[in-house]
Amino acid sequence: MSLQEQVAQAFASGGLLGQLVPAITPRAGQQRMAQEVARTIEHGGVLVAEAGTGVGKTYAYLVPALLSGERTLISTATKALQDQLFNRDIPRILKALGTPVRAVLLKGRSSYLCLHRLGVARQLVHDMGPTERADLAQVVSWAQATASGDLAEIPTLEDNSAVIPWVTSTRENCLGGACAQAGVCHVNLARRAAMAADVVVINHHLFFADLKVRESGVAELLPSATTVVFDEAHQLNDVGVNFLASQWSGAQLESLCRDLSANGALLALGCANWRALVDELRHAEQRLRALCGSGTNVRLAWVGAAPEGVDARAWEQSLSDLVERLHALDAVLVPLQDYAPVLRALRERASALLQALEVFSESADAGTVRWIECGRNLRLVQSPLTIADAMGALVMAPGSESEPSRRSWIFTSATLGHDATLSWFVQSCGVQGADVLHIESPFDYARQAVMHVPADFPQPSDPDHSASVALLTAQAVQVLGGRTLVLTTTLRAMRSIGAALQSYFTAQSGIEVLVQGMLSKRELIARFCQPPTPGRPGSVLVASASFWEGIDVVGEALQLVVIDKLPFAPPDDPLVQARAQALQAQGKKPFAHLHLPHAAIALKQGVGRLIRSETDCGGLLICDVRLTQKSYAKKILAALPPMAQADSYDAFLQALQALTRFSTTDLGRP
Repeated sequence: MSLQEQVAQAFASGGLLGQLVPAITPRAGQQRMAQEVARTIEHGGVLVAEAGTGVGKTYAYLVPALLSGERTLISTATKALQDQLFNRDIPRILKALGTPVRAVLLKGRSSYLCLHRLGVARQLVHDMGPTERADLAQVVSWAQATASGDLAEIPTLEDNSAVIPWVTSTRENCLGGACAQAGVCHVNLARRAAMAADVVVINHHLFFADLKVRESGVAELLPSATTVVFDEAHQLNDVGVNFLASQWSGAQLESLCRDLSANGALLALGCANWRALVDELRHAEQRLRALCGSGTNVRLAWVGAAPEGVDARAWEQSLSDLVERLHALDAVLVPLQDYAPVLRALRERASALLQALEVFSESADAGTVRWIECGRNLRLVQSPLTIADAMGALVMAPGSESEPSRRSWIFTSATLGHDATLSWFVQSCGVQGADVLHIESPFDYARQAVMHVPADFPQPSDPDHSASVALLTAQAVQVLGGRTLVLTTTLRAMRSIGAALQSYFTAQSGIEVLVQGMLSKRELIARFCQPPTPGRPGSVLVASASFWEGIDVVGEALQLVVIDKLPFAPPDDPLVQARAQALQAQGKKPFAHLHLPHAAIALKQGVGRLIRSETDCGGLLICDVRLTQKSYAKKILAALPPMAQADSYDAFLQALQALTRFSTTDLGRP
């Protein structure tokens, strides 16, 4: 029986999946995508599949991959999605199908406890703050029982906990085979398990990090995998250019200085003045960072001798001084490196930082863009414009006459383009010639949702725009009793709108206004997802950045999405500027080929938060008059689901009230 026939049986009404997996309901789009994935796996090739919200793309690629018997590598966008695939979706399917498949989860080094560094951290606990000490206590307790060493097993440990760098290793500070814990190292055990598995679940960051340094184990896995699946593939380009870039980070230098201090007794064997050496390194980095100003998370283009707005002579002098300090450290560590493995590792890290910094002492390579990021940390970056060359060479490489390539590559997401050919993704990923599949969402948006764009409204550049967004949102929130997600394009707008809504809805109103940053992302989503009851209204969540995607709120907790502006990429971003210039050199218009597709795809992601199931309903409010005034508005609107349109705000509120299940009175509001 062919794989396509096996897949058809699995998805058939009354089949094994439908009997044992409650999430499976007959969906023509899902079955069509599954058949195309099965065909690609059987014959090899490249499939780019955009599957709208509700299609069930995860099962559409997992079922054929698991039935195929082929070795499969699955990469997704985040560690949270990795955990969902490995801990929920794959076990359900395997149980239903009765297929004997060995599946393994593989993450990057920073996800696994390093036993050696945990021991060092316990000795240096006096150098930590109270929060770090509390988190370290959690890690120490958990470390005694964990089998995997995956820090995600600690539910109360935040992803950005300051203790994580203390208890995990990096490629630079790992002692390798010289480590006394190498035999029980969680990273080594995870990699060995992956090499023996049939299905390995990784993430995009790990995939690209390994393409560059070939250190995580993926480089050994890829040649043996006949099927490679990229879920949430719309993030590949952004993740890829970051990891394929040449970088130098002040955080890496600080980590090195901290570990130098921890090994001061050994350093003293060759340098009595080692403390001054470490202090000078820190001061040299601080002087370089100070030249960039005191802003937070500032990104400056670096086209000539120095970053934009920075004195060239002072920059070159400070950069040269930092290089000189690293040379001095390297000279001290070279004769010491054979005394102990830890000193050899420190010397290798210092040498790597020196080599990375010297890249930025020369002119930028052709076809790259250079910039700096400055805030609490200084980061120098030289990046390719896209991943097209790297991915194209890997994915589209033909096999030989004696051994033709049978590898299949599956790229899928709910948002891969704004046109029928998905050209935005295909070109940026370097997979021209791939088979393209587009499957619409099965949801009845015309019945389930209503959309409104206010025509009489301040322009996005108007200083009163955010206040007007907050006022319009407050009126809808009163109708719904909360249940509203506000997505902003900037942190400034987020704070302004959040503060205004908090002043509108005090504690007496019963409606809680949550703003990104006041709690961890996990806690914010958990509180927002609590469904409203007759005694307790829903909440309002105001957020930006990562909340535009990956937020899955099903049911009555979310029935209104407000978007303050069209999410155009910042025109002054160095990478965006360089891409625009490259398009102009090709005779193309940057707005049509870069800015418009980016805005349409990002908007689709945000709008996708509203309807997550066949029974969801609600409203979409986009507070950007350009959608009523500009000629390009039709292209953007055409990329969105076909919702009913409300001509006026009053009509929108009426339609919203008719769609939602509880009235304001039902929710117990005064």
